[in-house]
Amino acid sequence: MADKIATRESYGNALVACAEKFPNLVVLDADLAGATKTGIFKKAYPDRFIDCGIAECNMTGIAAGMATCGKIPFMSSFAMFAAGRNFEQVRNSIGYPHLNVKIGATHAGITVGEDGATHQCNEDIALMRTIPGMTVIVPADDVEAKAAVEAALAYEGPVYLRFGRMAVPVINDAANYKFEIGKGITLKEGKDVTIIATGIEVAEALEAAKLLEADGISAEVINIHTIKPLDAELVRASAKKTGKVVTVEEHSVIGGLGSAVCDALAEDALAPVHKIGVHDRFGESGPAGELLKKYGLDAQGIYKEVKEFVK
Repeated sequence: MADKIATRESYGNALVACAEKFPNLVVLDADLAGATKTGIFKKAYPDRFIDCGIAECNMTGIAAGMATCGKIPFMSSFAMFAAGRNFEQVRNSIGYPHLNVKIGATHAGITVGEDGATHQCNEDIALMRTIPGMTVIVPADDVEAKAAVEAALAYEGPVYLRFGRMAVPVINDAANYKFEIGKGITLKEGKDVTIIATGIEVAEALEAAKLLEADGISAEVINIHTIKPLDAELVRASAKKTGKVVTVEEHSVIGGLGSAVCDALAEDALAPVHKIGVHDRFGESGPAGELLKKYGLDAQGIYKEVKEFVK
């Protein structure tokens, strides 16, 4: 694994990189351009950027209106506000009329760190999954985040993209990487257990798989970057092959990746599923790395839980 970069940084860079290809792209932010990194776009294309102030709900209405006029609005804020504070507006103003609005939500999960429980959104994937017609994407690294932004722009319809604050390892090779909405990626073949991860947990899952290998446990690792629509075919095939499934997400175990995977496997009861994530609790203030460790979301924590589950 090479350099580390936060996916929010990749997001800002991707918007600039896509600007010429998508001349209808406009970017809206809720007074957080420095943190969401949409400020990178603002600097390059000031006349295509709108600061809506600390008013996410109003920003959603503006984005919806612009979409009806042929623009492709990318609206941004922290996940807690873009999905949480804003749920009704996203549902009724974007989801219901199925408008071509993209939501770039940054600072998701417990790795928001010192900002604490109020800003650590562990519920956004669950909220956005429930909106009919909403596509939900959680990129794992810099390469995937940039590819996801371009794919979202090319796709007609509402898309929710979840980005992180913390710098994470680049695990994908830019030259050979292919992103497709709704298609998961098998990063490592295995036969004893399937580890399905999303977002920043993909890198941690790969590290955990190495530790398991040393103990004689062969883990298959799958990166599910699109939670909705889920690649049910890949999930089911791997579950059938290994007979045991573990899901890993920096999100509540209620309603996120784990729930989506369980939905896909429930019909035929293909394999037992163990969910690793935030267990019905709020986050807390602290350094991002230490929080991952405390909540069992680092490679060591995943390794221990998977080993116990396989036994």
